[in-house]
Amino acid sequence: MKKRILVVILCLACVSAYAQKKRTKRPPAKKTTTARQTTQKPVQVQPDNVTSQQPLDTASKIAAKPFDRPLDGYYKKNNILNAKVTPYPNLRENDVAFAKRVWREIDVREKMNQYLASPKGRLIDVLLDAIAKGELTAYDPTPGKKDDPNGDGFTTPLTGAQARGRLASDSSVVEKRDKDNNVISSTLVAGEFNPDSVLKFRIKEDWIFDKQRSVFEPRIIGIAPLVKPKGTGTLDIDFQPAFWIYFPEARAVLATKEVVSRNSDATGLSFDDVFIKRIFTSYIVKESNDKDERIKDYAQGIDKLYESERVKKSLLDWELNLWQY
Repeated sequence: MKKRILVVILCLACVSAYAQKKRTKRPPAKKTTTARQTTQKPVQVQPDNVTSQQPLDTASKIAAKPFDRPLDGYYKKNNILNAKVTPYPNLRENDVAFAKRVWREIDVREKMNQYLASPKGRLIDVLLDAIAKGELTAYDPTPGKKDDPNGDGFTTPLTGAQARGRLASDSSVVEKRDKDNNVISSTLVAGEFNPDSVLKFRIKEDWIFDKQRSVFEPRIIGIAPLVKPKGTGTLDIDFQPAFWIYFPEARAVLATKEVVSRNSDATGLSFDDVFIKRIFTSYIVKESNDKDERIKDYAQGIDKLYESERVKKSLLDWELNLWQY
């Protein structure tokens, strides 16, 4: 019996000793965990050189991302950008009962025509951009050719640089001299082009009466910006065409360019609409005649305006006389 009691006591002593030994081992384990935490905290703190490289990394990411321009407004004007030209009705030669060709000029300084020279969208800028991109062809307006005596027959194409150079009216002569100050040669250097210097446009159009549709309508053939070159001495030179543009070809370009209005930004009108709907003021400078004379060849001063109105009235009277009973 005593032996059993001693065995039990020894067993209890061993269990209590093992338990105390395990308890004494737990605090060092906590210390190691805290030590690990304290050693890991300095690793998470980034040094100065790492923080200075972080903006560079974000800048490189922004630079690598493609630039997406925000929309300038709350809607996109797709109607103008995707506009297509409304073609003219088909016209047969046998249906033309009357035809008259006239040349008229548009002055952008007049109140109704000021939108054509708006800095937000000039007509001359639209034409020059299309010529530079190869969408339009400019033609030489020089008269006196055998197959093009008036210079408006679209016979000689011009390059974009040649067309733009003809608009630079502020040209200067650069002389080359020798050591004795004698002129050896001289070259004409064109100055910079100012789009505000284009004050007028010339239009060539045909007034046609189509007896098939019973319609008397104008159809524009060509349009030309006019410039006034500087004359020598006191010589005053009139406005001259810089180049001619074939209007049926230009309609596809003009239809996608919106005009600027002083009343509303949502006009919905393109430059093609302006010419087709005749939203401009002009005066006639020439009508087709047997002598090929311009109005200024036989009228001067205010008589030129009277003659222009007479030609305009004669065209309208021809149509009105058709419907008299």
